[in-house]
Parts: sequence; C-alpha cells; structure tokens
Amino acid sequence: QVQLVESGGDLVQAGGSLRLSCAASGSIFSINGMGWYRQAPGKQRELVAVINTDGSTNYADSGKDRFTVSRNNAKNTVYLQMNTLKPEDTAVYYCKASVVVAPTGRNLEVWGQGTLVTVSS
Repeated sequence: QVQLVESGGDLVQAGGSLRLSCAASGSIFSINGMGWYRQAPGKQRELVAVINTDGSTNYADSGKDRFTVSRNNAKNTVYLQMNTLKPEDTAVYYCKASVVVAPTGRNLEVWGQGTLVTVSS
C-alpha cells in the first residue's frame, strides 16, 4: 500500500554529521505531517523532529540547534540533517508519515523500518 524507506544511517565520530532520508511510495494521495523518531537501546521511542505541509517544524529539545528537518513534497521525501552528533544520539531512527491513501482517502500513519545511527566517542 504505502511504504517508507529510510537511508543514511551510519557510524560516525562525535562531532560529525549525517543526513537521513526517508522516501514514501505507493498509493499516496497526499502526505500531511512527516517526522523522525528514534529509539536507543533499552529506551522508549521518542520524537526527534516533525515537519508539516506548510513547512512548520517542531523539535525535541535534544536536537534543537543541531538537527534540521526538511521535506520535498514533490518527491514525498523527508530529510534530517544532524550536526555536532553526540554519543547519546546513538539510536535507530524511524521515519513516520501521515498519509492520505489513494483512492479511498483513508488516513494512515505509516512507519519506516528504521536506520541505525551510531556515534562513537
């Protein structure tokens, strides 16, 4: 039906940068909010950043001033630019999208499979 595929996770040293991408495909009429979440070992999944169709954004305190979320509506893709990475940023990063499915118009919350970000000290 609808799939989200993340990419860009990697092993990086503290202070480094990574750019994550998440592309949506399938029976999509439109996409409302898109966002990034993360889950570290032994911890609950938490919000990282979200972006709405009008470009408005919301960030968790942990990523403010270091992370930037953006989207390309024509490509149904959301990005997360992460700078000045810290070991505590190590987690599996998941993409989520609020999709209006074609042709039914049904609203669907879709998650990607996750991409691993490891930050070494």
